[in-house]
Amino acid sequence: MSDLVNDFNAYREKMNARILSEDNLVIKRIYNIDTNAYMEGALPTKTKELLGLVSSMVLRCDDCVRYHLQKCFELGVNDKELFETIAIANLVGGTIVIPHTRRAIEFWDALKENKATD
Repeated sequence: MSDLVNDFNAYREKMNARILSEDNLVIKRIYNIDTNAYMEGALPTKTKELLGLVSSMVLRCDDCVRYHLQKCFELGVNDKELFETIAIANLVGGTIVIPHTRRAIEFWDALKENKATD
């Protein structure tokens, strides 16, 4: 697994465990509603993850972008779908989203590289 993907996943897992270890009811509920919001419903999970990706790019949250990219990858999003989604994020967010696009594509390529080496 590439260091980029592995480091992201390890850090996220470590910090989520630390945060949830405090047993704060509000934080636990926020995490739960976030998980439940992306489940199948009137919109398929894949669509919801693509929406989450656009929102994360516009809000310029690289951790969120990586998370949604990984979910999109797991759900079978292809390059054309990804680039159309990123195009919308750049349209809505403006040119300030371009650096996040670069990092998003770097992470996407790392995800694809990991799959190729499995």
